[in-house]
Amino acid sequence: MAADDENANNDDAPNPFGGLFGGGAMFGDMMKMFSQQGPIHWDTAQQIAAMTSTGGQSESNVDPALRLAFNDLARIAAQHVHDITGLGDPTKVLSTEPIYVTPGEWSRRTLEDYRPLFTDLARALSSPASESNNSSDSDSDPFSAFFTSITNLIAPMTMGMTIGSMVGLLSKKSFGQYDLPLPRPEDRGLLIIPGNVDAFADSWGLDRNEVRMWTLIRELVIHSVFSLPHFRDAVQTLVRDFVAAFRPDPQAITERLTNLDSGDPQDMMKSLQRLLSDPELLLGAVRSPEQERLQPRLDAILGLVIGWSDHMTDTVGSLVLGNPSRIAEAVRRQRVEAGDETVFVEKLFGLHLNRRQVDRGRAFVSGVLERSGDDGLRQIYRGSQYLPTAAEIDAPGLWLARIEITKDD
Repeated sequence: MAADDENANNDDAPNPFGGLFGGGAMFGDMMKMFSQQGPIHWDTAQQIAAMTSTGGQSESNVDPALRLAFNDLARIAAQHVHDITGLGDPTKVLSTEPIYVTPGEWSRRTLEDYRPLFTDLARALSSPASESNNSSDSDSDPFSAFFTSITNLIAPMTMGMTIGSMVGLLSKKSFGQYDLPLPRPEDRGLLIIPGNVDAFADSWGLDRNEVRMWTLIRELVIHSVFSLPHFRDAVQTLVRDFVAAFRPDPQAITERLTNLDSGDPQDMMKSLQRLLSDPELLLGAVRSPEQERLQPRLDAILGLVIGWSDHMTDTVGSLVLGNPSRIAEAVRRQRVEAGDETVFVEKLFGLHLNRRQVDRGRAFVSGVLERSGDDGLRQIYRGSQYLPTAAEIDAPGLWLARIEITKDD
């Protein structure tokens, strides 16, 4: 990236595209725009996210009456979540007021909250060490060198477009900030998108107030577990390590381009359009051996978060709502049948949120409760050494045996 930064600020730097495009002033200005914002073009990400989340229409602020209705429910939910989980500051429970936002505002805040992860990803994909591994091939093949240069040049813009679109699409379905079970900066409030919550209730024929309460319970439950430093640190560290372990494949797009059907210009343009709409190929993201090593541990901690939060949400929901199973099943079905934008972000962050992962987490929690009750499950609050390993998430008896030894020590 150092060489790219130097060229971005040097008007006399050689232009590898001059021969093909004639060195036109407009193209040169476009190239400068592509290369001036580091690994990600954040202006583009913000603009695409805003356009996607709002459809290009202005948004009204959340109705004050709706805020009051949610706040009345939030205080009740917070009290019960604290009583059942034993987590959180009891002096602050009754003053709980989430931040109610529109999809556009959610997109803006989410881009900012996830910025370190996206930046780590962009840096990994432009890793000098990985670029050097392919330098000899690129130097010996002018065609390959040309397209590698183009790929490197447009990568910040492509990254901005990709993550902006992805976050914008997520904002249309998310209820709050934990649809992806990732901790956010500690100084942020708890985000809720009331419009999405009510739209979901209407589409499933569910009572709005019951879905509002269920959503607040779930968000507060996950918020409370991420208030534990060892939980927060474990997830943050594993996800950032996973993201940073991506390695670029600068030859992938070149190979695909050279194999395009050039017999018919119209067919070739269609093939090129399909190629450039493949974000995984454009990002050059390929899984590395380091990611394969990290994945089991990441699956284990996320399985625990999902299993624990589902159990606590069901417990509190049953106490407050009577029988929230229809709501829970509808939400879980939406979660495991996610759209392409959710699947892509899960791949980027190493999150497996499919049915198998949900079942693993719930089976672990059930196994612990059967053997040692709530006291056994609360051991996960104590510290990082009490979190289950990749093997123990599928064998709760082994985990209980190990922590008993730890407690005796």
